[in-house]
Amino acid sequence: MTTSAPLGLNKTGAQMSPEDTKRQIEATEQFGPDVPGDVTRITEERIKFIREHEAIDEQIGSVPPPGSVKGVLKTGLDKMMGKNPELLLDKLGERLAYERTGVRLYEAFIAKVMAAPDARPELLGKLREIQVEEAEHMLLLKKSIETLGADPTTMTPCAHVSGTMAQGIIQVLTDPRTNMAQCLNAMLTIELADNAAWELLIELARQANHPNIASSFEEPMRREEEHLATIKTLLRDELKVQLS
Repeated sequence: MTTSAPLGLNKTGAQMSPEDTKRQIEATEQFGPDVPGDVTRITEERIKFIREHEAIDEQIGSVPPPGSVKGVLKTGLDKMMGKNPELLLDKLGERLAYERTGVRLYEAFIAKVMAAPDARPELLGKLREIQVEEAEHMLLLKKSIETLGADPTTMTPCAHVSGTMAQGIIQVLTDPRTNMAQCLNAMLTIELADNAAWELLIELARQANHPNIASSFEEPMRREEEHLATIKTLLRDELKVQLS
């Protein structure tokens, strides 16, 4: 595994072949596109596609009704009070899926660190610690969903979207060609989103009149802030080493 991007024969840039670049530009002026129009046509088609799906009310998923009597009563009460319990359950499901994915992402990152010639025990220990805390947060979210009488195994719409977003990160971490800094940058993206999401979830839980759930999320929020600070520091230090 390389530690930094090496100098090499990268042929993707136009400067590598000025003559061919000139000819390519001339060709675009001589031969127009097969389909007339510009980017506005693409936008129009996307809008049309979206509206067609809106017309048949097709969505990416749904939040199922509670499977317990307690959940049914709680949901009914929230509805009577003018609240939207589905929204909170959807976001709780999203965070549960995100934390579960986080455990797997850190496992992939740990493998990357272990494969390095200079595998650092202290770094591995810190990453394992973060991974354990991600798993603890997942279990807390599971308990919170069960407290509301809902099913924590449900793949809610936001959980589905969260999984889709994480696919690019896992590809970076498991690609044998990526180096430590690139993987740390990917993890930084995860931790930045995680911090913002926990902050929002606490706010939503309070607004939905679930103060106990909101309070139980304050410690995970503090831990996630520490995770973010750790990854930022590791990335900065890694890049400084490469520059030295």
